[in-house]
Amino acid sequence: MGALTELLNGFATALTPINLLYAFIGVLLGTAIGVLPGIGPAMTVALLLPITYGLDATSALIMFAGIYYGGMYGGSTTSILLNTPGESASVVTAIEGNLMAKRGRAAQALATAAIGSFIAGTIATGLLVFLAPTVADLALKIGAPDKFAIILLAFIAVSSVLGSSRIRGLASLGLGLAIGLVGIDPTSGEQRLTFGIPELADGIDVVVVAVGLFAVGEALWTAAHLRRRPIEVIPVGSARMGREDWKRSWKPWIRGTFIGFPFGAIPAGGAEIPTFLSYITERRLSKHPEEFGKGAIEGVAGPEATNNASAAGGFVPMLTLGLPTTATAAVMLAALQQFGIQPGPQLFANEPDLVWGLLASLFVGNTLLLVLNLPLAPVWAKLLRLPRSYLYAGILFFASLGAYAVNASPFDLFLLLTLGALGFLMRRYGLPVLPAIIGIILGPFSEENLRKALQISNGRLDGLITTFSVVVYVIVALLLLWPLVRKLLPRRAQDSVLAEAAHAIEESHHQYGLTEAVSVESHRRTEDRDLRS
Repeated sequence: MGALTELLNGFATALTPINLLYAFIGVLLGTAIGVLPGIGPAMTVALLLPITYGLDATSALIMFAGIYYGGMYGGSTTSILLNTPGESASVVTAIEGNLMAKRGRAAQALATAAIGSFIAGTIATGLLVFLAPTVADLALKIGAPDKFAIILLAFIAVSSVLGSSRIRGLASLGLGLAIGLVGIDPTSGEQRLTFGIPELADGIDVVVVAVGLFAVGEALWTAAHLRRRPIEVIPVGSARMGREDWKRSWKPWIRGTFIGFPFGAIPAGGAEIPTFLSYITERRLSKHPEEFGKGAIEGVAGPEATNNASAAGGFVPMLTLGLPTTATAAVMLAALQQFGIQPGPQLFANEPDLVWGLLASLFVGNTLLLVLNLPLAPVWAKLLRLPRSYLYAGILFFASLGAYAVNASPFDLFLLLTLGALGFLMRRYGLPVLPAIIGIILGPFSEENLRKALQISNGRLDGLITTFSVVVYVIVALLLLWPLVRKLLPRRAQDSVLAEAAHAIEESHHQYGLTEAVSVESHRRTEDRDLRS
């Protein structure tokens, strides 16, 4: 009942005319930019981050919630109509969605994606409302050793589980930790990795890092691989569904919701794994298995619902523990930090209006997204015809403008281009960007909790050991030792899992061009080598 009361107070904040306007602008901008080729939700949020500087924290986060959901819907539109996923979680949607569009059922594919996103987002946000305060209360009982263990779990899981290679994931994490260490040591006051440059004494602003690695890096990468032929956009009418489509979609929507939310809610979540699980589940449970691979509506409904439920679940660790589980959540955490707000167990007590206004705005933004995008599907399809050369030139311009606006410092522009070049090289050599962002944001907090735990124990390593942290360390060990454990599995089960993974990777390699979170063309050789090994 306490959660319901607070949520009603949150609706009083979210439904004020000005905040409702910001939610509408966020949904509109997020969808408009997210629908463009090669731009996923993370890049959309990073690119639009600077425009919220003049707003108060509550209005800015409400606007970002709209941008978040709008960008995710835009990514599914691009996947269905262009067969170009904006992020790795949209790869599965594109498998069946684009085939439906080629069969003349683009409107039905867009409709099941939009309605499934609304249903999954609404249910998952309801779960978030009741679960997040409980997690926050439990988090208050966690000490410095436990926090360090949880952050270490996030580092290892994001680096070694979600990527295509453990070595490349850990290398990306190392880069992020190194960038996060730049500045003045909070304990000794000594400068670290500043190379005598005064502008680096305060560290590198997270906004500049996010915009550089995501927006500039992706723009440079795509510019280097621009296709000569024009983009072929499949015509689409108003998004609609028939009775048979509803009958075949509602169960995948519900199943996808309850597959995606737990993966988003754990501190090592993400939407890549659950969307593949949802697709496999629907293919096995479908009464029309012969349509899979030819444009089955269940193959769009389930994964798209899973994707949005996972996104809502990602707010649980971000708000209660300060742990982002996806690239988009990492950029939103940077948005919180720019207002001097640190997410964690105290956030619900210290900033109740902000938190509950944000949670209420998720319901509002989700509804606006459905009402706005069902009739505007043909408009978004026309927007896809924008030439990519103009698109990415505009991205570089606005990214530079936003980075300069952070501190009004020309040095930030130099940093932006340097980090953009780093993002380009990371894509070129198959290093995932997410572990680097996680390392930059969580690195200082892991160092803080490690030092605090050692200070309490007078420097003894047993100060890092508690009952809770031991459980977390066991999970970390299992993640690191998984390749050895996998060899002990029964051969038949192992072959089945590998066959599913091989089929999914092969389809993504053959069907998709450039993406923001998974640049398939850059990873083709390395992933093939990993699959063979």
